[in-house]
Amino acid sequence: MNLIADILLVAGVLGASLYCFVLSRRLQKFNDLEQGVGGAVAVLSMQVDDMTKTLKEAQTAAISSTDSLGELTGRAETAARRLELLVASMHDLPAPPETQPHKTSAPVQPPAAKQQNATPPMQDTDSEPSDILFLRHPRPAAEVAQ
Repeated sequence: MNLIADILLVAGVLGASLYCFVLSRRLQKFNDLEQGVGGAVAVLSMQVDDMTKTLKEAQTAAISSTDSLGELTGRAETAARRLELLVASMHDLPAPPETQPHKTSAPVQPPAAKQQNATPPMQDTDSEPSDILFLRHPRPAAEVAQ
């Protein structure tokens, strides 16, 4: 009976060692950095690190943009207040004095008077022959050759 128990014990140990060997091979393939899940995990880990760095840079840029925008908004509000004060103070200014024309200058004619003295507009002369006659003068032979 001891012999049968020893044989069964050795068979169990051989079965367990074969199971551990197969499991070890599968685990090596699973953790392979080139083709297995281990490689995918390593790539994803690197991508997470890159995304974390990019996120920190974006947050820094957003904070600086927010600060500069707040500063510019404050300056714009200050300028708007100054402009409002300037516009309000312009109502208190006296009206500018009327300028008198100098006695030496020619009298200014109103636009209606200028149009009366102006030359009449050009009329369509296609229906009537014109009074201007153009004469052609012959050129000397030396001018024609050039």
